[in-house]
Amino acid sequence: MAIDFNELRELLATIATTDIAELTLKSADFELTVRKGIPLMPTASPTTGATVAATPPSATPTLPSTPSDVPVSGAAAPTPVPIDKKWVDIKSPMVGTFYRSPGPDDPPFVEVGDRIRARQTVCIIEAMKLMNEIEAEVSGQVMEILVKNGEPVEYDQPLMRINPD
Repeated sequence: MAIDFNELRELLATIATTDIAELTLKSADFELTVRKGIPLMPTASPTTGATVAATPPSATPTLPSTPSDVPVSGAAAPTPVPIDKKWVDIKSPMVGTFYRSPGPDDPPFVEVGDRIRARQTVCIIEAMKLMNEIEAEVSGQVMEILVKNGEPVEYDQPLMRINPD
């Protein structure tokens, strides 16, 4: 499979305008993986020996968005809960998979309505086979859990909302 620089540039520009977090293209003579939101180290291709490095987000080309470019979800969005301005978001520090409990048969770290303290583990984000415990930065009450168990999350995506003490 041959791909020229202009096709690659168009592909990267298109991915930059979507909510796709990761894309892998494989063929017999090369493999290309594109991930948004996490820094990557340069790696050598096993078949060609070429070095591929991640482009910083600021250097990613963007295209103007048109209505036909906007992805349409088949699921209806739930009615949003009014957000109190003093609530504090716990945001994902990385791209990965959100887990509410330490294991499949274990109870969740927190539930809506629970009181939590600063530095308490509230969830896990799995990234590259590593389980990263996410701790609350404030004490307070859990008002909303915004992500479902096992759902992929993006960098800086709100996971929970806390009403601080």
